[in-house]
Amino acid sequence: MLLFVGLCLLNSCAHLDDFIGDGPTPVSISPTKILETDTQYALPYSVLSTINNTVEIRNGGFGSGATAHPTNEDEFYAITDRGPNTNFLEGKKFPVADYTPRIGHFIVTEKGEITLLEEILLKTPSGKLITGIPNPEGKGATGEIPYDAAGNPIAFDDFGLDSEGIVALKDGSFWVSDEYGPHIVHYSASGVQLERISPFGVNEDTGDRKLPAVFASRRANRGMEGLAITPDEKTLVGIMQSTMYNPEKIQSNITRIVTFDLETGYTRQYVYIQEKANLSNSEITAISNTEFLVVERDGKFAGEETAQKHIYKINLNGATDISGNNLKEELGLMIGDKTIEQSTAEELAEANIVPVQKELVVDLVAQFGYAHDKLEGIWIMDENTLGFINDDDFAVSDNDGDGIIEQKILPGSSNIDASSLYMVKVDFK
Repeated sequence: MLLFVGLCLLNSCAHLDDFIGDGPTPVSISPTKILETDTQYALPYSVLSTINNTVEIRNGGFGSGATAHPTNEDEFYAITDRGPNTNFLEGKKFPVADYTPRIGHFIVTEKGEITLLEEILLKTPSGKLITGIPNPEGKGATGEIPYDAAGNPIAFDDFGLDSEGIVALKDGSFWVSDEYGPHIVHYSASGVQLERISPFGVNEDTGDRKLPAVFASRRANRGMEGLAITPDEKTLVGIMQSTMYNPEKIQSNITRIVTFDLETGYTRQYVYIQEKANLSNSEITAISNTEFLVVERDGKFAGEETAQKHIYKINLNGATDISGNNLKEELGLMIGDKTIEQSTAEELAEANIVPVQKELVVDLVAQFGYAHDKLEGIWIMDENTLGFINDDDFAVSDNDGDGIIEQKILPGSSNIDASSLYMVKVDFK
């Protein structure tokens, strides 16, 4: 009874009507047996606030990352990023500055409806709610100055997170990657931080395990966008969204994958080569301990020329570990006097550095005209079905970069962009 009351206080009890009390007993059934492929199913949302009584800031925002429930095939998790924001001066304006990044726990009902079961708000080790405000110097700072809705500078958050990747473990806990540090953070089932891993060693309470120092050279707002875990739950696998600025601003098609052994803390690194420079690797999910599916996309909507929303199958077997001999080296492995990011694919080949193998699994624009700009969450539903979700940016945008928040509308329509579940049939085995 106490658990029921607590859930109803945290979430609308209407979310649970179909599953408790006098309602029918839930039956676990795969969404693949209920929902249509290549079809949009919008996730539920509430309204955080409105601007000038016209622009809705929605909560919403789920879709920066997504993952299967580890045991229940009709359920999944999706995570928000740092919260609604827009470019402003030398940083970002946060119109809902106290927003807490959160994990949404969803179920697909037998009626074919997507229901939000609960929101798991992310917290510090002491249980205090975090925000999506950037970190201070020495703890993951990106150089972005945070401002409130009125344009006033606000304090940094030591535990702030721009969450992007998520995996769910069988013990109920989660690992989340982000774009600030980049950090990889272990959260309990209730969202309390258990461990924070980064290139900076910010684990005062949980040890000294770190990511290689080179990852501190991530491009601001283009950090560790995707996170997977191997099926044996022994190794985390993260992928950087874009080329790291190592050691300076670089336009390249070379990104990095890092693996982290959860028992030993040992890391390995691999080269991933995008189809062209400045694309985004915005998700990764595991097929096996060595094979993964990766999203490679641009930021265009369907209908815009050359819009790309590709999902590739990659294999780490045979790829070169580029960790180098000194994991504390800020530049990482060098090829002569060049960093990996400064090198060309031809120079990598001459140095006997083999990138991960890669083959196209599905082009979602060609498949059914995928409408959204930010494909960011994918997971494997069954042996030939993928589920995926877009990031709707809390249904707002700043098209002119002037700090003025506008409604995010899908081009060529009057429809507000919405985080939505889609399924597609593919052959990835």
